[in-house]
Amino acid sequence: MSGFEDPAFFGDRWAAVYDERTEIDPAPAVEFLVWLTGTGRALELAIGTGRVALPLAAKGIEVEGVEASQAMVDRLREKPGGDSIPVAIGDMADVPVTGPYRLVYLIYNTLFNLTSQERQVDCFRNVARVLDPGGFFVIECFMPDHLPFDRGQLVHTRAVSENLVDVSFARHDSSRQRVTYQHVRLSAEGMQLHPVTLRYCWPSELDLMARLAGLRLRGRYSDWDRRPFDSGSGSHISVYERT
Repeated sequence: MSGFEDPAFFGDRWAAVYDERTEIDPAPAVEFLVWLTGTGRALELAIGTGRVALPLAAKGIEVEGVEASQAMVDRLREKPGGDSIPVAIGDMADVPVTGPYRLVYLIYNTLFNLTSQERQVDCFRNVARVLDPGGFFVIECFMPDHLPFDRGQLVHTRAVSENLVDVSFARHDSSRQRVTYQHVRLSAEGMQLHPVTLRYCWPSELDLMARLAGLRLRGRYSDWDRRPFDSGSGSHISVYERT
């Protein structure tokens, strides 16, 4: 496999700038995940640089990870505590570990990095395989919104200065539920390209994938603070339980 279909592609292209470009406070997610894990073990799919796994482990939770990109894992290992978290290198859709776990989580829209419905279904099924009975699968996903796109296209200028241009370009293919982004950064040091493609889903499709895997929806929230999910929510935290 090559390009977007390669499980390691995103991580290999983004590892060097991922923490810089995703400055999100992990604390609310960590508190939510601690609440669900209790005294059990947790597995993070697409653990990346450890943005959530490290503070979760610092709370006393036994955390393991799956990550396709060795470059991402190398960044994790550079951080305090990063050497203590076991990480299996592999495709998150395959969930290449044995378990069992009280909690498996996949956040920050990363389920959508799987570029086909088939692989997303595989992910749910393999998560169910490694969960304890009564264990939880937590996903964080944005709600699809077509309004920003004009004729299937979107341009967003992130920064402009005397020595820098930072622009994102996107194309939306509604027939495939797919959005492809190219983040372009031009500066005196040259040009950097950071691409990503996402195969998005609505909650109803995710719920069906869960049912096919033997999971049931336990709860859905607008954010990590457990605010109710409603028609105005721009994202959701969905909690599925192994039946």
